[in-house]
Amino acid sequence: MKKLFAFLAVFGMLSLGANAVYAQDEENVADATTTEQVTEEPAAVEEPAAVAVEEEMAEAPKGIHKQIKAKFIEGGAIFMSFVLLCLIFGLAICIERIIYLNLASTNTKKLLQNIENALNDGGVEAAKEVCRNTRGPVASIFYQGLDRFDEGIEVVEKSVVSYGSVQMGLLEKGLTWISLFIALAPMLGFMGTVIGMIEAFDNIQAMGTISASAVAGGIKVALITTVSGLIVAIILQVFYNYIVSKIDGIVNTMEDASISLLDILVKYNMKK
Repeated sequence: MKKLFAFLAVFGMLSLGANAVYAQDEENVADATTTEQVTEEPAAVEEPAAVAVEEEMAEAPKGIHKQIKAKFIEGGAIFMSFVLLCLIFGLAICIERIIYLNLASTNTKKLLQNIENALNDGGVEAAKEVCRNTRGPVASIFYQGLDRFDEGIEVVEKSVVSYGSVQMGLLEKGLTWISLFIALAPMLGFMGTVIGMIEAFDNIQAMGTISASAVAGGIKVALITTVSGLIVAIILQVFYNYIVSKIDGIVNTMEDASISLLDILVKYNMKK
């Protein structure tokens, strides 16, 4: 009996020890699993965060100059370079014309008053000196008229009209080149588009099948040149219209001032 009780006691102790060890192992495994889950959850959280940051950086808008540079490269360097040259040369001529026309503007009322005072005080030579010291086409026309005052009013009128045409030609100088660049930029853009479409269809023929991505990409690149040419034409057209309106204003002022000059000379001639 003692041996039986001793055997049962040893068996019970071994069973309890095995259960305790098994339970401890389960707790260790559970703790390890929990730790791994805890360590993996931040990674899972960090991974979408990193993806979101990368997407935000990818979607972040680039600088305007970088976007223009990217579109310029996509459109093709050859035709885009020609369109860019049209813009550069056209703007250079426009800026030169605007500066010239601003310098050509004259306060005609003040000039006519100074000429009339000079005629009354010092005669024709004094009036010619006033014209020499005044900048602009109006003063040049007045000088040509005063220089022929001794030949009669009719000769003065013809001289003023003739030299007015010369000055008008100088004012309109360069407008034909601006018109050329306005017409040339879209045509170069259309040519680049047509050539790009031809290349796109060549790619389709080489592939043997129609790929929407390939066709769309080729058409997109081809149309960039057209858009660029139209933008250049619009910019130059705005400057062209401003220059033409400025020239029209100066010409109208010249004609009105020339009539006033003839009236002043007639009065002066009657006083003599």
